[in-house]
Amino acid sequence: MNNLIDGRAIAADIHQETLVRVSALKHRGVQPGLAFIRVGEDPASQVYVGMKEKKALELGILSHTTVLPEKTTQAELLALIARLNADPLCHGILVQAPLPRHMDSAVIYSAVLPGKDVDGFHPVNVGRLMLGDAGGFLPCTPAGVHELLVRSRVPLQGAEVVVLGRGNIVGKPMASILIQKSPRANCTVTLCHSATRDIAAHCRRADILIAAMGMPEFLRADMVRDGAVVIDVGVNRISDSSRPTGTRLVGDVAFAEVQPKCLWITPNPGGVGPMTIAMLLANTVTAAERQT
Repeated sequence: MNNLIDGRAIAADIHQETLVRVSALKHRGVQPGLAFIRVGEDPASQVYVGMKEKKALELGILSHTTVLPEKTTQAELLALIARLNADPLCHGILVQAPLPRHMDSAVIYSAVLPGKDVDGFHPVNVGRLMLGDAGGFLPCTPAGVHELLVRSRVPLQGAEVVVLGRGNIVGKPMASILIQKSPRANCTVTLCHSATRDIAAHCRRADILIAAMGMPEFLRADMVRDGAVVIDVGVNRISDSSRPTGTRLVGDVAFAEVQPKCLWITPNPGGVGPMTIAMLLANTVTAAERQT
């Protein structure tokens, strides 16, 4: 079925727009700078940071990764963030999750200056999102989902949206973006979570379903109405004896059975993932534009 929302293609369009903005900054003598901080050797974090660095290089964004040992103290990490906050050549700072258990992530993310918080996790940026203040930074994954919907011309005005998951990284900001009084939003949003009664009934009412629960193939065909738009944010590793690794990655949507019912649906991979990187680098260029 030809009802896939191609996240790679839409991300490529955004990267092209970002490239033009980077060029304009360079004509003014400014090269956008992005600092990555990774604590420990989490394999997934290594891959994610590597992908972000590669794309930054392609777009002419100067990026640098500092890798700290797992045993790094919170005070040492805060000291590094303070140095980057004071560095005029560093316009954006990303502290890669997850952090070691002995660190308080809320304290760490709050230490990044709001103007350099290109991940959109600082309480000031969270507050600006809630208030509809465009002067902050949106978290990259929900901002990417929003762009997927807008650029795919999915009708949002008055749409019934169900967001599955109330996490701080996707669920809550996703709902906040879509309820704003804006031509690009104005949705009616239901935020479902582990204590929601009869989640399936809520889902069947939705024009747009956004699955971000972190539960493998949670959304099944009988939970989706005909003609719905489904966005799969989940990334889950499950056992699969037929694969050489013994595992495979799946989303939060049972794709094969849900796709035939959808007007539009994101593949996984190739849907939301590329958009997260695109929005991060766009945020970095915005930070450079504002700071200079």
